[in-house]
Parts: sequence; C-alpha cells; structure tokens
Amino acid sequence: MIEKKKDFLLLKIATILIIILFIFVAQRNFDTYVIRILNLCGIYVILGVSLNLINGFTGQFSLGHAGFMAIGAYVSALLYMSPELKEVNYFITPLIWPLSVIQIPFVFSLIIAGLVSAGVGFLVGAPCLRLRGDYLAIVTFGFSEIIRVLFCNLQNITNGPLGLKGLPSYTNLWWSWGIAIFAVWFIKNLINSSYGRALKSIREDDIAAEAMGVNLFYHKVLSFVVGAFFAGIGGALLGSLVMTIDPNTFSFFMTFQIIIIVIVGGLGSITGTVIVGVLFAVLMEVLRSVESPMSFFGLNIPGIPGMRMLIFAILLMIVVLFFHQGLMGNREWSWEWLYYKLTRSKKEIKEGS
Repeated sequence: MIEKKKDFLLLKIATILIIILFIFVAQRNFDTYVIRILNLCGIYVILGVSLNLINGFTGQFSLGHAGFMAIGAYVSALLYMSPELKEVNYFITPLIWPLSVIQIPFVFSLIIAGLVSAGVGFLVGAPCLRLRGDYLAIVTFGFSEIIRVLFCNLQNITNGPLGLKGLPSYTNLWWSWGIAIFAVWFIKNLINSSYGRALKSIREDDIAAEAMGVNLFYHKVLSFVVGAFFAGIGGALLGSLVMTIDPNTFSFFMTFQIIIIVIVGGLGSITGTVIVGVLFAVLMEVLRSVESPMSFFGLNIPGIPGMRMLIFAILLMIVVLFFHQGLMGNREWSWEWLYYKLTRSKKEIKEGS
C-alpha cells in the first residue's frame, strides 16, 4: 500500500512537470492565436470550478458570476494601468484621485481584485444566501445587472459605457494556467476537507445538515466568497487578455457560458468542469465559422450572429435530457481512480475467462 502511494505521488509530480514543460514550450513557440485560445482555456477553467463550488458542491443556484468578474476586471485594470494611459481613457470625465495616480504590479492587482470581489461576495451572500433555489437565482442575477448598470453610470471611476481601452496585455500561459491549477488544487482540497463534506451535506439536504450541527450560513457564505474570489481573478485575467473592458462585456451572456461549462461537465465534478472548460474555449473559436457567410453545396448561407451559442444551448439540452448529471456526473479523475478501474477490469476479465 505504501509503495502504491509513492507511485501515485511520483505520477502526480510527473504530470505537473509535463504541464510546466508544455506551458514553457507553448509560450515560447506557439503563435499568438493559439496562445490566446490556451489562455481562454485556463480562464474558463478558473471560472468554471469557482462557479461549480457554489452551484455544484454547495447546491446554491447563483447567476451572479459575471458581476464578480466585472468587479475583478475593473479593480485590477485601474490598479495596473499607468497614469498616462488613464488620462488618455478618461478624456470626458477625469478619474478620481488617488486611482488616477496609482500604478502597481500586475500580480498585486490580481490579488486585490480577488479580495475586493470576495468582499463584495460576502456583502451579497450574507443576506441573499438565506434564500433558496429560484429566489436565490433571481437575486444573484439582479446583483449582476446592478453591477453592470452601476459601472455604466460611474463615469469618474469606470469611464461609463466607454470602458477602458488599450490595457497592457499581462495575461500569459503562466498566469492563466498557473492560477487555474491553483484554483483546482485549492477547491479540490477544500471539498475533500471537513468543510467540503459540510457543503455537500447542505447540497443534499440543508435541513438535515443543520440538524446535524452544520452552520448553514457560515458554510454557504464561505462557498460564495471563495467562488467570488476566483471569479474576480478570472475577470482580471480576461480583461488583460482582451485588452479592453466595458460594462457590457460582463453581461448575463458571460454567466450563461460558465453555467453551460458547469452543467455539461457535471455539477459537483471538478474534472468535468476542467475538460468542458477547455473544450468550450476551443469550440468557441472553431464554431466562429458558423456565424460567417458560407457556401454549402452551391447554396449561399448568410452569417447568423449568435449561432455559436444556439449550438451550445442545443448541446446543453441534450446533456440535460440524456445525461442528467452531466458528462462526468460527480466523478473525479485521479491516478488512484484510474488504477482502480484498470485493476477491476483485469479482475473481471479473469473471472469471465
């Protein structure tokens, strides 16, 4: 048994080293377009696992992830932008002091963006998480829309509908995938701890969980705050990647994309979220052609905007109808799980023969 644990540990270390080597090679040799898609893959993984913590593991149906992303994106951008770039962007209404003169390194702006999003997550989650089901979904959706409308009107802070343009592109594969790996590791360890067992008990039956001594308010808020923290960092990375942000960037459409990732991957499955998050980012680019004019057997078909999301919506319906728990359900991939499957298959083959 001890030898197997050592082997599993070596396999995990080898996997991490392979990932690091791949990121090193990709960042230095892949073209800009491929690197952009890989960055989007990492960002969608961060957003997916953070929402899965709230919706999948805790069973709280939140629709406010885009709001936390917006907060993280704007907070981070206002901290790492240079005063000269801020002056160029805020040519109608000047940016308030001291934001107009502050400039800090990207890494610190990410941390602060996550902390501010987590703080807002606490302020929103503390009163709202007393609600359940559809009521919680409506309230969190309203929060997301309130943030969007506020950002449209706070000219001297967010630059209103004009948004922020020409942001420095600090996001690279080290940042996006490094934080994605950390998010997966952190949330996996949280789920495997006593806190995670409490969150799962709330998902299954919150009344029974409370009767067994689980503090519903504390654990729900914990889940919401952690999810908001990583959503804020994901929004900051996305803003730096696309180099422009405005309030409409973080509409409900963005939350809908993340919900697709979580549901298709499997509510309560980190592995499923990671797999579908990567596939979603890739398919979003591959399916871009369906929104462009094309010729099919001599028939000219005009481009239809939004066709990609229609395809994803159909995919979501198929998964909900035929795979009620998503593609992975609540299963998780690990070397231990793979070893168990292989040994059980060999045992079944021997028994059959």
